[in-house]
Amino acid sequence: MKNKLAIFLLTVISLLSLSIGVKAENSDVDYLLVGMEAAYAPFNWTQDTDENGAVPIEGTNQYANGYDVQVAKKIAQSMGKEVLVVKTKWEGLVPALTSGKIDMIIAGMSPTEERKKEIAFSSSYYTSEPVMVVAADGDYAAAKSISDFAGAQVTAQQGVWHVNLLTQLEGADIQTPMGDFSQMRQALASGVIDAYISERPEALTAEAANSKFKMLTLDPGFEVSPSDAAIAVGMRKDDPRIEEVNAFLDTFSEEEQIELMDTMIENQPVETDAAEENPSFFSQVWAIVVNNWQQLLRGTGMTLLISIIGTIAGTLIGLLIGVFRTAPKAANKLLAIGQKALGWLINIYIEVFRGTPMIVQSMVIYYGTAQAFGINIDRTLAAIFIVSINTGAYMSEIVRGGIFAVDKGQFEAATALGFSHGQTMRKIVLPQVIRNILPATGNEFVINIKDTSVLNVISVVELYFSGNTVATQTYQYFQTFTVIAIIYFILTFTVTRILRAIERRFDTDTYTTGANQMQTEVLHD
Repeated sequence: MKNKLAIFLLTVISLLSLSIGVKAENSDVDYLLVGMEAAYAPFNWTQDTDENGAVPIEGTNQYANGYDVQVAKKIAQSMGKEVLVVKTKWEGLVPALTSGKIDMIIAGMSPTEERKKEIAFSSSYYTSEPVMVVAADGDYAAAKSISDFAGAQVTAQQGVWHVNLLTQLEGADIQTPMGDFSQMRQALASGVIDAYISERPEALTAEAANSKFKMLTLDPGFEVSPSDAAIAVGMRKDDPRIEEVNAFLDTFSEEEQIELMDTMIENQPVETDAAEENPSFFSQVWAIVVNNWQQLLRGTGMTLLISIIGTIAGTLIGLLIGVFRTAPKAANKLLAIGQKALGWLINIYIEVFRGTPMIVQSMVIYYGTAQAFGINIDRTLAAIFIVSINTGAYMSEIVRGGIFAVDKGQFEAATALGFSHGQTMRKIVLPQVIRNILPATGNEFVINIKDTSVLNVISVVELYFSGNTVATQTYQYFQTFTVIAIIYFILTFTVTRILRAIERRFDTDTYTTGANQMQTEVLHD
């Protein structure tokens, strides 16, 4: 048993060291924490080296580059700082800023009136031009104006000003806005949509990366307000550094902006579709594995680390709650009141965490605690905590069912023999409960492996987050997510087989149940 425990601890430590990349942490460096998606080329993207002036991404051994990154470097230099990018999903950028997780948002964000209610914005550092991206061989490849998209299935990115432009497409079949540009490119390539609204730099990138995409500049085009077309730095309303940012941007001329954007379009790591070679689907999948195995392995390690610790901790929470719920009422009146109050709190905990999605819990715990109480939790520890307490809420009910499955006569017999409640649970009930709940525990483990994917909303670099980054780099979405699906299947298949082996180990001739087990335990004592 000691050897097995040592092997398990070494495995967890290995996963931890594997999943946590090389951090750009130096106590002597004053960093400016900048939030961005790092997946919106040419404004920002992720790459594996620091070439062309890329900067480190927090918590990984990767780097971010792009127009936003270079602007951030100029701003940081004017403040005597260095840039450290905090890679964050679009919907998490504003919460990350208001909760103090980042210092600024420099991510191609427009200073809309809705956003101004939450955060402050600097002067503009770029002006966008809305365009349409369509299939080069599609029905709308020859469209000239917005009126030509009548009947077309069109979408835009959720949470950005492009969504407001959809209403100007009279007669179009407006689709539900999507989470990011990678999803829209994938939908366009697969024929789910006919077009999506974009900005000129992103559209040029998509067109260069995939010859099946085509950018359309429309005339007459969209009517855009100045606040929507502008792109600015997002900051907290009480941050006095906005004057320093504006002081730099006042010297950043329009000519310099255009020149920098052109440079970043040239420098972006675009992988073309190589039409001459016509690589097969499986060769593309293999190329993704060969070129990105380290990144995918780190993501897999983080997924396993979180799911293993979360499942074990959640099971322990469930067992403790199960033991507490079956404890007899305390004889002391004060203790009895405390016992009842704690029971109410446990019921609230179970109902809340079983009744709300993990993605919402992640946002509230990681960003909400920082914003409301000033508690700054490391995102990996926050992820483990979230999965643990979420699992604990479900496991407490599973354990309760396991305890109720034990014959009532065993409790009565243990009481007659003078066993305390703790002795009864530890020596008689829990050994049976643990065996009985093993299948359900394994199911929770499998669910946790898959549900860690929602933790990308708080920038945890798990398997899905790593895979999505690869997809945005290669523009091979179906191929990349095929690889991710295979990895998830291997993980869950392996886990279920290991747990079934453990179940068979419990089901040997030395394992007894019911009254026989109680008698065996008494004889051993």
